[in-house]
Amino acid sequence: MTNIVLLNNVDHADLTVAIGHGPEFGDAVNQTLVFPTEWEEAQREYPILFRRGDDGRLQSVLLLGFDRDENLFLGDGVWDGRYVPALHQRGPFSIGLQASEDGAEAEPMIHVDLDHPRVGGAQAQAIFLPHGGNSPYLDAMTGVLRRIHAGVLVADPMFEAFEAHGLIQPIALEVTLSETKRYTLDGFLTIDAERLSALEGPALHSLHQRGFLQAAFWAVSSLANVARLINSKNRRSPLP
Repeated sequence: MTNIVLLNNVDHADLTVAIGHGPEFGDAVNQTLVFPTEWEEAQREYPILFRRGDDGRLQSVLLLGFDRDENLFLGDGVWDGRYVPALHQRGPFSIGLQASEDGAEAEPMIHVDLDHPRVGGAQAQAIFLPHGGNSPYLDAMTGVLRRIHAGVLVADPMFEAFEAHGLIQPIALEVTLSETKRYTLDGFLTIDAERLSALEGPALHSLHQRGFLQAAFWAVSSLANVARLINSKNRRSPLP
């Protein structure tokens, strides 16, 4: 259930939002959506992969664990990572288009889900200052929402360009923890490193000019973080 309304400093003057992390906030997942505007930070800690949504469109995701509902970055009320994915930072906030009364083009505005589990609760942050101005927390969340909004706008053109140049290829991740504990992660796609390195001429120039080339290399380099996930899994579930 959701109860999403336009955020304002009159109706929501005393509203607070919990800032911790845990299963109760939807953080116990083994993968999460990530936007291209996050890749530079995300590629330092998480494997960036691709999958197709129900509509067939490509989405980029971060791999967080191997078992169902396993987030190897989730600790006791904290997210153990230098970068927390935007969808797990934003809490109850979202951007919605608000039509103006004069018929002008709708503008993106901050909305809040009053039924979200982060609203109120322990370790809560105020959204507005006592005299009505934005709190530092709300300013930070505004930046997160802008990053998500920009990422949504750039994702389809970027992924279409990757596909047009034949860079998107299936990948089956084979993870071996012991002789009896193995994982095969199917259904993912990745950027083919060899094809990316072989690009030249107009294709290379086009991706670079649109700002997509560096992002492609970030996605490729992020796969080294699968080893970090394996190490984290072994620390949490040591082999006999």
